[in-house]
Amino acid sequence: MQKILIVEDDISIQELLHDYIQEAGFEVYLASDGVEAVTLFSTHNFELVLLDIMLPKIDGYSVCEIIRKRSNIPIIFLTAMDSENDQIKGFDLLADDYVTKPFSMPVLMRKLTAVLRRTSANDKDSQFIKYKNLQLDVDAYKAYVDGNNIELTPREFEILRELLSHQGRILTRDNLINLLWKYDFYGDERIVDTHIKNLRKKLDIDLIDTIRGVGYRIDKEI
Repeated sequence: MQKILIVEDDISIQELLHDYIQEAGFEVYLASDGVEAVTLFSTHNFELVLLDIMLPKIDGYSVCEIIRKRSNIPIIFLTAMDSENDQIKGFDLLADDYVTKPFSMPVLMRKLTAVLRRTSANDKDSQFIKYKNLQLDVDAYKAYVDGNNIELTPREFEILRELLSHQGRILTRDNLINLLWKYDFYGDERIVDTHIKNLRKKLDIDLIDTIRGVGYRIDKEI
């Protein structure tokens, strides 16, 4: 069952959204302020967030920014702030849609399902590699540890991708150079060691094994 997080401080609207969306077949979680929303998001895997802007403690714009640093999950703003500038700010923060109050519940549901359908189609077109608490988005060249984006250089990302794609197999420096640099490499093969060292530092997890005198490996045993 897909999980929806509703962030709304007006209890009457919160109850309306909860009952209607739950009846449509979703598992619904509720947050009444920005801090509660961030906490719930950090501890659950949601498919979509319905987000008010005028919230206690942390406003919806800030909640959106926090979520966007961790995830590309669909976010729909649901708010009484209906000015053009408000809506532009919402879309600049990479919201997927912006719905103003008062709203039609049937129309909101159609927007919600359309966003989920579009996101699901995009996910099928993307390729992800997962290992323990690490996830690579191969198409976007992004790496995540515990859902947090880790900034890698393109070459660091490619080395990590090859190691993950060959879990349990030792890749020598020559293997990696031939896979990634091909015929364009004229330097010291120990540049691979430098990239591995940087990867370990950035990921901050015990992931890559050094096989002394041979190469590197990510063990397939989890």
